[in-house]
Amino acid sequence: MKPVVLAVTQRIRERSAPLRTAYLQRVEAWGSRPRGADRMGCANVAHAFAAMPASDKLRIVAERAPNIGIVNAYNDMLSAHQPLATYPDLIRDEAHRLGATAQVAGGVPAMCDGVTQGLPGMELSLFSRDTIAMSTAVALTHDVFDAALLLGVCDKIVPGLLIGALHFGHLPCVFVPAGPMTSGLSNSDKAKVREQFAQGLVGREELLKAESAAYHGPGTCTFYGTANSNQMLMEAMGLHVPGTAFIHPHEGLREQLTRHAVRQVLDISRGERRTPIGRVVDERVIVNALVALLATGGSTNHLIHWVAVARAAGILIDWTDFSELSHVVPLLSRVYPNGSADVNQFQAAGGPGFVLRELLDAGLLHGDVMTTTAGGLRDYTRVPAMDGERLVWRDLPEASGDDLIVRRASDPFSATGGLKLLDGNLGRAVIKVSAVPEANHVIEAPAIVFDDQESLLAAFKAGTLQRDFVAVVRFQGPQANGMPELHKLTPPLGVLQGQGFKVALVTDGRMSGASGKVPAAIHVSPEAMAGGPLAKVRDGDLIRLDAVAGTLEALVDAQTWAQRELATMSEQRRADNAHGLGRELFGGMRRNVRSAEEGAITWL
Repeated sequence: MKPVVLAVTQRIRERSAPLRTAYLQRVEAWGSRPRGADRMGCANVAHAFAAMPASDKLRIVAERAPNIGIVNAYNDMLSAHQPLATYPDLIRDEAHRLGATAQVAGGVPAMCDGVTQGLPGMELSLFSRDTIAMSTAVALTHDVFDAALLLGVCDKIVPGLLIGALHFGHLPCVFVPAGPMTSGLSNSDKAKVREQFAQGLVGREELLKAESAAYHGPGTCTFYGTANSNQMLMEAMGLHVPGTAFIHPHEGLREQLTRHAVRQVLDISRGERRTPIGRVVDERVIVNALVALLATGGSTNHLIHWVAVARAAGILIDWTDFSELSHVVPLLSRVYPNGSADVNQFQAAGGPGFVLRELLDAGLLHGDVMTTTAGGLRDYTRVPAMDGERLVWRDLPEASGDDLIVRRASDPFSATGGLKLLDGNLGRAVIKVSAVPEANHVIEAPAIVFDDQESLLAAFKAGTLQRDFVAVVRFQGPQANGMPELHKLTPPLGVLQGQGFKVALVTDGRMSGASGKVPAAIHVSPEAMAGGPLAKVRDGDLIRLDAVAGTLEALVDAQTWAQRELATMSEQRRADNAHGLGRELFGGMRRNVRSAEEGAITWL
């Protein structure tokens, strides 16, 4: 094992020891109880199984068959989740074949950031993660399940399901995705049309045509954003059926993988193989997830989400852990926005299995972890296939299927991971350097301060941004307005960069996996609303974003900086952020939310 990986893991273990010990004691206590149908009162049992067929009641109560709880994020609004409609029937059928039963314990909400991008609804997006976690808890709190299958794919849904499941750490769990949509208009061609629209070179009709050609069917979006980074991390954590991440929703193999998830979760729910999720997800598994994220240039949203996921298992991590791992983890894949390939091409070139094999063999992953399969993490280095009517897993070739997309650890795209921690008098922030050309890793330019993204877009349209500048977009943090993603800023900033101007973005908001080629220091903590130093920046202050040195500074003399008063958010903006489209209901979360580096957790 690489010494840095071991050192970071040990530091996390020591930091987390009291919390983790208490967590595991609770897992043990809850897991040692008699099964629900034996433990609960007769009225409770009758209510729990009232609507089941008589044969299923007999199985659960008299034959003591395992009962699987299904938590489903299905809706037919999200292309990624629409295929999940039929999964409960598949799962029930497979459970019956195996002498078990299954119930849909509950549904969880799932929203699409693509639909709400740049709109007020996006301000519920981050908070939907904890809402999904709570909804998962509501579903599983009926407490009659011997195991659980968690069905979901997208940005906040998988972290929310995982946080919810870890609060039921005594249950064996397997996660079930639905896979990506088929390739449509390439992500790079789509981005070009967006930039043309931003410049007024094409109209709305042409833009809608391009967007509809890119997002055209069931499945996740095909770029390597948060949703598909989720899938990579679930493979690295051993919580999937191996190799299931990027199989199309309607490929015949997908049904077999979903059926296999039932076999897998039953296998780990009985006897010596019993493997509750609270024990699977330990410090080593969290580090494995971070390494996989860095090696693939995954979404920066996971610097928030996986802090919260770890906390749900009694494990404490911070951005320094990410940063130190990033120094030793090589970048092994280039998938849009870090390259031109989409996730289907990534899968064809070797996909998650290839990356995990390379990381394991290079001593960058803990191979001695528990997973939801008997063979451990090595099982996740193979790809599933059908051999006649039999589901099998095959070894991948030694060589990459396309070394422009995925490479061996001995020949990486870069020697370090795709994320960088920035620190300085503007606070702590992160930048996804894997997508940014090296020539733009250092930007020093005067600040132009905006209190929302609409003001920046208006300035761009007015033609007042034709110069070198650092856009400081503040009051976009968790407390201010729920920390929306700011993807609408990518096309205009990309246009300005293309015109030869040095531009960068500094914000306490999010930019996730689609930040593109514009250097973006995001998640700045503490946020301006909480008194963070972004509130001190004035138009014209010289800002230096240095992704090489890892610094983020306002080049203002120390005395002036210390004496600067903090700007405050206007009362009108506060009122606007708190009303409309259900935002009133999330006022408690805005008041209680922790900082981005603390996972933007609302439940503590």
